[in-house]
Amino acid sequence: MNKRSLRILEFNKILSMVTEYATSPMAKRRVDRMKPQRDIEQIRKLQEETNDALNRLNHHGNISFSGLCDIGASIKRLEVQGTLTSKELLDIAAVLQVAKAAKQYGDGSDLTEALASRNQEPVSQTTFDSLTERFNMLLPLEHIASEINRCILSENEYADDASSGLKNIRREIRLTNDKLHQQLDKIIKSDANRDQLQDSLITMRNGRYCIPVKQEYRSKFPGMIHDQSSTGSTLFIEPMAVVNLNNQIKELANEELLEIEKILESLSAQAATYVSDIAYDLELLTDLDFIFAKAKFARATNSTRPIFNTDGIIDIRQGRHPLLEKHTVVPVDIRLGETYNLLIITGPNTGGKTVSLKTLGLFSLMGQAGLHIPAMEESRLAVFDDIFADIGDEQSIEQNLSTFSSHMSNIVYIVQHATPNTLCLFDEPGGGTDPVEGAALAVSILNYLKSMGARCMATTHYSELKTYALSTDGVENASCEFDVATLRPTYRLTIGIPGKSNAFAIASKLGLPDYIINSAKDQIDSDAIDMETLLADLEASKRSMQEDEKAIEAYKQEIESLKESLQKKEENLDTKKAEILKKAREEARDIIDDAKDVADQTIRDYNKWRNNPHKADMRTMEEQRSKLRSKIKDYEKSGASETKKQTSNHKASDFHIGDTVQVLSMGTRGTITKLPDNKGIAGVQMGILNSMLPISDLLIIPESTVSVNGTKQKYSGKHAGGDHTSVSKSMTFSPELNVMGKTVDEACFEIDKYLDDAVLAHISRVTIIHGKGTGALRKGIWQYLKKHPLVQSYRSGEFGEGEYGVTIVEL
Repeated sequence: MNKRSLRILEFNKILSMVTEYATSPMAKRRVDRMKPQRDIEQIRKLQEETNDALNRLNHHGNISFSGLCDIGASIKRLEVQGTLTSKELLDIAAVLQVAKAAKQYGDGSDLTEALASRNQEPVSQTTFDSLTERFNMLLPLEHIASEINRCILSENEYADDASSGLKNIRREIRLTNDKLHQQLDKIIKSDANRDQLQDSLITMRNGRYCIPVKQEYRSKFPGMIHDQSSTGSTLFIEPMAVVNLNNQIKELANEELLEIEKILESLSAQAATYVSDIAYDLELLTDLDFIFAKAKFARATNSTRPIFNTDGIIDIRQGRHPLLEKHTVVPVDIRLGETYNLLIITGPNTGGKTVSLKTLGLFSLMGQAGLHIPAMEESRLAVFDDIFADIGDEQSIEQNLSTFSSHMSNIVYIVQHATPNTLCLFDEPGGGTDPVEGAALAVSILNYLKSMGARCMATTHYSELKTYALSTDGVENASCEFDVATLRPTYRLTIGIPGKSNAFAIASKLGLPDYIINSAKDQIDSDAIDMETLLADLEASKRSMQEDEKAIEAYKQEIESLKESLQKKEENLDTKKAEILKKAREEARDIIDDAKDVADQTIRDYNKWRNNPHKADMRTMEEQRSKLRSKIKDYEKSGASETKKQTSNHKASDFHIGDTVQVLSMGTRGTITKLPDNKGIAGVQMGILNSMLPISDLLIIPESTVSVNGTKQKYSGKHAGGDHTSVSKSMTFSPELNVMGKTVDEACFEIDKYLDDAVLAHISRVTIIHGKGTGALRKGIWQYLKKHPLVQSYRSGEFGEGEYGVTIVEL
């Protein structure tokens, strides 16, 4: 990309904003060197990395690179077996600690620990994306970092336990110091010496302990004079009695320095063993710091990932220039390269034309550099080999260039270097000279670039360019709106309609007399006036069409919603109808079977009486006939009672998940899948149909006891019904039960009902999901399963099944 366009479009300011989000000096330098790319695969890779980092920020929170510093020089010294200073070693330890924190962030273990600290079930946060490999390749080398931090407390402070030698030397120093102070204390506290000393204190001069002696008593204290006061009245003398002790302290201090040097050599040697790993960690962390800086910038500017293409198509949706204030910037939609390759923007000054021009150029540079753009999702950008911009006035007195000459020099350069795969941006081409000649030049230049296949966008005040756009294929007009009533621009870009300069309207609002404005209008030819009138009509028509389109879209959405609602109702009616017919057939078959049994028995009794008349008993026959009449009345009563509308008196608290209920309005059974809400509406599963029904329509079916495999178990009424119920149950039965977050008692209660349902549904293996956590819930469930009569065996899940977070139960 040419440097002039980068400067004009203020790409360097964007890089400065991104730099603020980088932590390490290495990442900041990488941001400063960031340039737009031309290879679409490389651009997509950079965009994917930024997008993956942004997703991690949104889901896992911030990642910190605090402590990441430039240890490149230290790594080079380690490569040649050099000894590092304490600061260099501490910097290496800090980098390794950053690597440890970053690795935990990468695999989500830090989030798991945070959840565990709040007594929440851990959730697997492993993410596989373009950054996963970098996180996995980090080697924290915790033993190296721990050893450095154990031995070196700060840049100038070392732990006593750094080595046994250092510990012994420091102990000797303390003992010698104690002896020396005891000797000096005797001297300064002696009554005989009290008047001969300037002060009763011990001081230090030139690294040796001394006492302050008055000048006139110097002969009373044999020893070495190290200093005197500014007046000469006080001498600082090292008594002979402590000279040897001071010498010992000096020697021990030198030994301490030598021992510290050995410690640094040892730590440097340990780090040198892993120098290649440390260098790789530094490289990986710099990459991650750089990538997450781009992601943090995207989050701060509410940016999204653009979709790139090599077809020259641009479709920016609600783009916001990132250098403008968030609360004042007006989003713009910019389209180019699909049905037209040249877009000409017209409108009044300060209306936002140049901002729209810069927004397109800057977004292209940002996107090709791997940065997200502040626009709506699904915005599209094209990959350009170069972007040229002639924006602003760069006239030069030194080079004797006028405004027109400056612009023309830039345009000449653009024309000479433009290709079909370039983006050209022009601000007022042909300006600064005679309007007629300037307009002709502008049309000719833009037409040449369009015919070449380049993508172009230009701002202008020339009516000739508006006419050119209206009459030429592949060229489109656009305008920046202006509110004449308030004399303020709206900054909204409208594609398809050329804009008016509104010079007369603005001048009138500002107080210019009407006779002057009318005189000016008389000097404009009728064609120009007709053109402005046409533009005004077009703009009004465009707004009216946009309002109509919005109303039509609203109607379409409403119709679609009604259509979906009607379709759902029809599906529900068909399902209910099928269920009602099915139940009616079953009841009719039961009645027929019952009637057949009664008829058969009656015929047998009649034949017996006919063959043996002496056994016929009128009283017995009358009783049999009474029973038949009673049976018929029972059928009639049951039919009449079923036609009556039944209601339930259950409260919302009576219902539990898994309860079997009779749906009174449909005459069918179902299972509670969702507890009643505050309006008394509960979720009920009826075969393949899942509906929300009022609890007044639901009758809870009490549990009854049946025998399974010789063992008595409790089952709700939904289990009664033999194979039909089993088939219905198997259609709705889930092979997994999730009890995460529940207590052991709650979980075992649900598991009991769940295993009963599994047996009736002929399911031989089920999965109970309880999570890993502390293992308490898993242990309690296993103790319960061990004693359950329906359980043959159980085990933990294998790899791919959920491992220790689930239990597989064989029934």
